Amino acid sequence: MTQFLSTHEPATGALIAQLPIGDATREVAAARAGWPGWAATPLAERIATLRRFAELVRERAAAFAELIARETGKPLWEAATEVDTVVAKVAISITAQAERAGERFTDQPGGGRMALRHRPHGVLAVLGPYNFPAHLPNGHIVPALLAGNAVVFKPSEKTPATGAFLIECYHAAGVPDGVVRLLVGGPDQGRALAGHESIDGLLFTGSARTGIALNRQFAERPEKILALEMGGNNPILVWDDPDPDAAAALIVQSAFTTAGQRCTAGRRLIVEDRLYDPVMAALTRLTDRLIVGAPQDDPAPFMGPVIDNAAADHLLARADELIASGAAVVRPLARLTPGLPLLSPAILDVTDGTERPDDELFGPVLQVSRAREFGQAIEQANATRYGLSASLISPSRERYEQFWTGIRAGIVNWNRPTNGAASSAPFGGIGWSGNHRPSAYYAADYCAYPVASAETDHIAAAIPVGLR
Repeated sequence: MTQFLSTHEPATGALIAQLPIGDATREVAAARAGWPGWAATPLAERIATLRRFAELVRERAAAFAELIARETGKPLWEAATEVDTVVAKVAISITAQAERAGERFTDQPGGGRMALRHRPHGVLAVLGPYNFPAHLPNGHIVPALLAGNAVVFKPSEKTPATGAFLIECYHAAGVPDGVVRLLVGGPDQGRALAGHESIDGLLFTGSARTGIALNRQFAERPEKILALEMGGNNPILVWDDPDPDAAAALIVQSAFTTAGQRCTAGRRLIVEDRLYDPVMAALTRLTDRLIVGAPQDDPAPFMGPVIDNAAADHLLARADELIASGAAVVRPLARLTPGLPLLSPAILDVTDGTERPDDELFGPVLQVSRAREFGQAIEQANATRYGLSASLISPSRERYEQFWTGIRAGIVNWNRPTNGAASSAPFGGIGWSGNHRPSAYYAADYCAYPVASAETDHIAAAIPVGLR
């Protein structure tokens, strides 16, 4: 008997779709059968197919954005930007493929040449998150397909309809059905896919808890590629008299875009003590103006709900724990609509708190602390197991050089938000933020392996020593 997975709108609770739950073994077998033909397809044809995919997504952009907005709860304007990144990923990946995984030939002294080529791994599993249910898995799938791999994609159980839409676009553009497969399901299907003997690697975006479990699982399987992108507990430092209103805008963009459900979201604000009052006054004024609502509300909201009521309940409980340990409420975290996961943007001053748990609170919760010396601020910023993104707001280039040198993060920004990383750059972090397999522009590195060859078209060899 077929079982189904239901998906609902976070903003209203309305049912979006019911999709049949898949079988990991069946999907991996289909991908294994489809892979050899795709790997043998000339790169120029694979590129042309993915260019058709980009054009098809562009044609379907309005419907795609509406589905993403309904299923994630993010505002329609933000969902539209996600679709734009899906389109743009193809051209960027083609450039990255040529630069980082292309062919190279070098003439060698004495004749012959050294050749560098790249081969696909085979069948790659992709586990996608719910916050960017099209863009983030697409960031793995496009370079994997360009390299000649087959893919089995399991979307988050919270956003399966977006995953199904994405895969249908690949198939409609001419990617063979056996080359990119959709596996709908929950944790059981995810575990079955990740542990399947016949996959050649796993590309994952999600929580540190799940990523660490996968790292343990793959520890005795060095023959399988594993790329982990696991989130962050990201700091923003404000120093040296920046304009308070401009600083507030950068902080709000960092902390509350996508309702704080970004791995690069600014979660910890560290303010120079003497700047605390003007910065906080500007920040609270702007935060109080933010519109929280459903994706297609008019006027358009700045942020929508978190993904579901379970996530909202968890965030509310964690905020209460911070308050119980001494955090002062600057702006409370509150459920705005009974029974729905619409939360107000929260600001908590943890300067005098007895505990500052090093956790990724995946939602609109900003923790603020003061520091008197810049060295103390850097120590606070680095007091985390994560190391994804960090931002300094300061008019001083000298201060930024000091910040860049001292901070532990894979993305280090100056007078820019912690989020909104460019797809034309590598994306990844250290510590609990990843396993040194940065994605985005560097995804080509983990989607193929290099093969070095010494080559000559004539046979000539001698053994000069050690013979009788």
